[in-house]
Amino acid sequence: MQKIKLNCSGCGRIIESTNKAVKFTCPNCGEYEIWRCERCRKFSRSYRCAKCDFIGP
Repeated sequence: MQKIKLNCSGCGRIIESTNKAVKFTCPNCGEYEIWRCERCRKFSRSYRCAKCDFIGP
């Protein structure tokens, strides 16, 4: 079974553990899946939707 690597939409780092990361759909287009690591959430770093270029905190 191949392990899927997930990257944080804010910093681009590989997400090691999904228990402290969050996943949600883009609040603008609702079509792209956004992943945020614990560190980016803690420091309110921005992220960008790859589908519609929405930038959010």
